[in-house]
Amino acid sequence: MPEGPTPDTLIERVRLLDPACGLDAQGALLIRDGRIADHGASLGRPEGATIVDGAGAVLCPGLVDMRAQLGEPGYEYRETIASAAEAAAAGGITTLACLPDSRPALDDPALVRLLRARGEETGSLTILPYGALTRGCEGQELAELGLLREAGAVAFTDGARTIASARLMRRALAYARGFGARIVQHPEDPSLAEGGTATEGELATRLGLPGIPAAAEAILVARDIRLAELTGGTVHFAHVSTGEALALIRAAKDRGLAVTCDTAPPYFDLNETAIGEFRSFARLSPPLRAEADRMAVLAALADGTIDAIASDHQPRDADDKRLPFAQASAGGTGLATLLAVTLAQVHGGALPLIRALALLTVEPARLLGCDAGTLRKGAAADLCLFAPERAWLVESGALPGKAQNTPFDGRALEGRVLATWKAGLQVFAE
Repeated sequence: MPEGPTPDTLIERVRLLDPACGLDAQGALLIRDGRIADHGASLGRPEGATIVDGAGAVLCPGLVDMRAQLGEPGYEYRETIASAAEAAAAGGITTLACLPDSRPALDDPALVRLLRARGEETGSLTILPYGALTRGCEGQELAELGLLREAGAVAFTDGARTIASARLMRRALAYARGFGARIVQHPEDPSLAEGGTATEGELATRLGLPGIPAAAEAILVARDIRLAELTGGTVHFAHVSTGEALALIRAAKDRGLAVTCDTAPPYFDLNETAIGEFRSFARLSPPLRAEADRMAVLAALADGTIDAIASDHQPRDADDKRLPFAQASAGGTGLATLLAVTLAQVHGGALPLIRALALLTVEPARLLGCDAGTLRKGAAADLCLFAPERAWLVESGALPGKAQNTPFDGRALEGRVLATWKAGLQVFAE
């Protein structure tokens, strides 16, 4: 980033929306020295300020994405930090938590510090690394959690790999509790999921695809809720996709247990029929579910059972996906479509706009323990300007960034990011 003071920026004629403090007002916002200096209905124009006409669009905090894979280190052919930062800026994302199951895994404090520094180098994206829960993310022995925490790891997980051993998960929860850390679990019983590619049921049978029972998710959730209760530890379930698992999480929260969860846009916007005629872009982990589960996810977003919406960005290259469905790699991109697919539920009446934005800003920031996701005066000017009614078509091959494996290919959406600011500097313009 350039050194020294930058000119003030005044963003005028916008709808200011900040779920963190309940702000919903028409007006303007003033950026000074990279921070939010003021906002309100009648701000004057400072001399020499750069004026941005918001033309009635919504100005909200920059989005906070709490679950994304990055190609670096080890999978640069799929994506790089630079290409991910480009896609994130186009999607209004200014803070991103990256998973540790890279090559090598983020089980070394030096790698955690490196990833944070690489984020700063982009000038547009704060990268918050998860630390590997086990050495090499191999699920055998705990990594040096304390040292990883000191280096800046925001929580601990093995990414897309389940902690299968109940004994190891118990030890992790108990140990992490000592320094207030959160354990993030991919909730899927690996013995039930092994070899599966789609949710078990009539559709998988008709297509001849090996199935994964939906209960594989709930079984792991039930086990780890019990372990969290036993240890007093904090567990977070990633990309929850079934009604049965959500009912367990809802009951655990009602009992006051330290249990949280997120979901991702495919699980509230798509169902298993998106597989169609073996569309490998729709091969995800967890797999797409039945319509009843999709509706249960929507209900859980509205009632507060689900704490955040994450992109669950999993970049794959063409060779990973240009294969028969059962052989293709699971995963879908999500950075550029995170906001618009969430807004589809606002347009459909399932979520109020202020709730949808909370799930994308202040709530994930709270879970990650980071100072982001707010328009509070004095906060860093990480901002997203979007037109909620602007229509566009998702097209694989035309998305920002390197990875193009979107399950939403061909989907018409309403809600377009117009501009993104990071620490007061405009890093994206439509």
